[in-house]
Amino acid sequence: MPVDAIGIGRSALDVEWQRLQIIAQNLANQNTSRIAGGGTYRPLRVISGPAGDFSRMITAGQPVATPQGVRVISIEADGGNVRRIYDPGHPDAGADGFVAYPGVDLASEMTLLSKTARVYESNLTLISLAQQMNMRALELGKR
Repeated sequence: MPVDAIGIGRSALDVEWQRLQIIAQNLANQNTSRIAGGGTYRPLRVISGPAGDFSRMITAGQPVATPQGVRVISIEADGGNVRRIYDPGHPDAGADGFVAYPGVDLASEMTLLSKTARVYESNLTLISLAQQMNMRALELGKR
């Protein structure tokens, strides 16, 4: 059973690209005091997992099939805290003078950004190596 390394790497690139977009959105909204629908912006998180139904294979006791890559399962709002800043002159200030901002932790977001960029880069390397191996196999087949 052949493994499609390029397809698996491509699916991982798609997931990590989505994760990068969500991190950028969180960083862009860290000082947003109100969103269009009302309320405070809530940071988002990408939940990813295997593309196949891994839990069904485990419970059914079936042998592990050919890997199919990964996929985004969902994008969920993080139940993070809200930062409250005293600014009675702000238009979004409450009766007590505090403005609610999303609890986006800059250090955590930047750490996740760095990790995601490295995973993205490693998947690019995987695809490149798989292409090189395929080309080498074609060259050997010509002999």
